[in-house]
Amino acid sequence: MPHREPIWTPHATVAALIERDGKYLMVREHARNGIRLNQPAGHWEAGETLLDACAREVLEESGYEFTPTALLGIYVSDKDDKSVTYLRLTFIGTVGDAPIHTELDEGIIEAVWLTFDEVMAQASIHRNPIVAQCLRDYVAGQRLDLALVKDLRGLV
Repeated sequence: MPHREPIWTPHATVAALIERDGKYLMVREHARNGIRLNQPAGHWEAGETLLDACAREVLEESGYEFTPTALLGIYVSDKDDKSVTYLRLTFIGTVGDAPIHTELDEGIIEAVWLTFDEVMAQASIHRNPIVAQCLRDYVAGQRLDLALVKDLRGLV
């Protein structure tokens, strides 16, 4: 029996959780509902690997060059009005000592290093509940090997 309704497709996004000396790299950004706090994150674009997409988003939103070291988790959340479902893959990784450029993506106000408590104290302006959940998972020691992330395109 043929499928008659359009196939539902979530929006695939990537994000980076980066910790240095007890502080986490976060971005303050303009969103439709005001200024929000988020990990560097964004949409996975056609032709990219997930790891390349994450590195690009970190560079665009913070100016830092990102090296992924593990997969933190896969998260699903809805937009406030339920019109979109996001499938977010969050990667753990490292960045260099300083940003390699200072021009940030449109809508990004600044990249900041904040402690766990500072991030959690601003929960009212988190971009979505995934922000806090990622931090809690990281602090709990959740780590998945990057070998679990396989891109089979081009192997035919």
